Amino acid sequence: MNFIKQISNRTVSISDFNRGLAGRIFDEVKSMGSKVVLKNNSPECVLLSPDEYSRLMDELEDARDLMLAKSRIESAKEETISKEEFETRFKIDFDDIEPLSEEEFE
Repeated sequence: MNFIKQISNRTVSISDFNRGLAGRIFDEVKSMGSKVVLKNNSPECVLLSPDEYSRLMDELEDARDLMLAKSRIESAKEETISKEEFETRFKIDFDDIEPLSEEEFE
């Protein structure tokens, strides 16, 4: 029964907008984060608060960045070589190189 109550609190009929209840609906969206708008008892759209929308967009961007990073790491594995192989190939010994001072680095 609690599940049905939660669902009914998350839905609003499009006819409620026509009855002049938009202000109340928007206040509920701000406090609850979202509402599903029903038209002829079918989901028509979802109303989101600006904070919830921003949170979801940030989460989507983070997920896309993670997928891109994983893709780049996988493709880079084929192109990378070890430090030892690099030193041998280019005749460099990193232990012989002194680090730059702060003045030289800038």
